[in-house]
Amino acid sequence: MRSTMGRISCTVTSTMVMSQLAPAKSEARRPSTLALLAAFFVIYVVWGSTYLAIRYAVETIPPLLVVVLRQGFAGLAIFGYAWLRGYRPTRREWHASLVLGIFYFTIGHGTLHWAETIVPSGLAALLTASEPIWIAIMAAIILREERLTAKTIFGLLLGVAGVALLMRAEVGAGQAHLLLGCVVILIGTFSWACGVIYARSPALPRDPVARAGMAAMSGAGVLLLVTIFNGEIAHAHISTFSARSAGGLLYLIVFGSIIAFTTYTWLLDHCSPTLVSTHTYANPIVAVLLGWALAGETFNGRVLLAGLITLLAVFLISRGTAPKSGRIARSAEEAA
Repeated sequence: MRSTMGRISCTVTSTMVMSQLAPAKSEARRPSTLALLAAFFVIYVVWGSTYLAIRYAVETIPPLLVVVLRQGFAGLAIFGYAWLRGYRPTRREWHASLVLGIFYFTIGHGTLHWAETIVPSGLAALLTASEPIWIAIMAAIILREERLTAKTIFGLLLGVAGVALLMRAEVGAGQAHLLLGCVVILIGTFSWACGVIYARSPALPRDPVARAGMAAMSGAGVLLLVTIFNGEIAHAHISTFSARSAGGLLYLIVFGSIIAFTTYTWLLDHCSPTLVSTHTYANPIVAVLLGWALAGETFNGRVLLAGLITLLAVFLISRGTAPKSGRIARSAEEAA
């Protein structure tokens, strides 16, 4: 998460904080039940709501520029915090962060934000929820640290069926542009999954906060060059940005990236990763309901069935994948 959703589907994504899965310090005071409930509300509802916020933001602001502003400001804030704590990255870490930023934000978020100019936010969230499918396949084939059990294989087949059913609804309606948007989202989801695999590189910053900020800034920087060359910045005028788009962008920066990311890392220090990873299932549900209630998006039986199939597939994959060695990779559970 992720927003995948998110995954940050979208947003600073949850996969960038995988290295924070260490148990909380024994001397740390246990948080109150109210604090835990509030934190889970943030990663369930806030991350799920970012898909609708993206749709509002890209209504009048060029989509790639939205990503540049969102991840640029959020990355600066997050990395600034790591810098104030005394972290000083090396050139090698910057190079690795650039690669991670391209996977996560240049391609992953860039495609998602562009696609949401034509794809409903709820459908985008459901398609993004297929991210753990790609991660499970790459973890077994590329990393060779996990084996595909019968449960995992069944989950993979279900996931493919769920995605196919979602896209068939658009093909059946004869709307080729929506089909294109769906394909673009899946490309971005695959790129994000590649980022999850690459995030285990030892060349990346050891500090997870610095890693998140550096990747966000790097990805935003590459997209800034893209917006210069494709003319988005030249044709963007603040006077044409609606209040709703500006509000959506501000919400993505403050709540979708900075607050939700901080909350997620705090939860990982106080709760099990398995419990925290339940946001993977909650975010698409929240996105679909908000899109239907606030934006009048389609919420029919086919979308409901396809969504349930996809979420069941993600659940089976996250529970069925078995490690080949003692080192357990939980990347699929942490996708957002």
